[in-house]
Amino acid sequence: MKTVAVYGSSMAQPGEPSYEATVQVGKVIADAGYAVISGGYAGLMEAASRGAASGDGQVIGVTTAILKDLRGAQPNQWLTEEIHYPTMRERLMHLILEPDAHVVMPGGIGTLAELIMVWELVRVNELPPRPIILYGAYWGDLLAPMRDLPYFHASSWALLETADTPTAVIQLIQAKLEASS
Repeated sequence: MKTVAVYGSSMAQPGEPSYEATVQVGKVIADAGYAVISGGYAGLMEAASRGAASGDGQVIGVTTAILKDLRGAQPNQWLTEEIHYPTMRERLMHLILEPDAHVVMPGGIGTLAELIMVWELVRVNELPPRPIILYGAYWGDLLAPMRDLPYFHASSWALLETADTPTAVIQLIQAKLEASS
């Protein structure tokens, strides 16, 4: 079964637009037959898990002892599988290397790290081409000032796609993954 990573903030709450959109993203991914993998905790990770679970999908959470020790973080209740690592580095690498596609919801430093790592590894061909989808205007607005900087290859931007709806997310995933099969 192919796996789709959903990255996003741990701080979002039910009822917030980004949370509710992420529930729907998780659901359409699971309904299309893909497993959903996330960091496994609260916020948008929980929302993606919740949506995937509502579609009876496989829901994988990648957790770490560090977050439990620092913040008391607990895996969310919708996981069907937990993969636990002792370090953030190991957790991050699993979340970047293992999925077949990546959906980046709004988030902070952790989400930015996930986006930058997968983007760079695909750019330098250490990972095979795969969908990297930025959801909504959040990342486009955040990254816009970098577009014209001389330190970014123009071809790098072509590796990122944007989607404004859960339906657009799954259409991009299916088109890319079916084309690479």
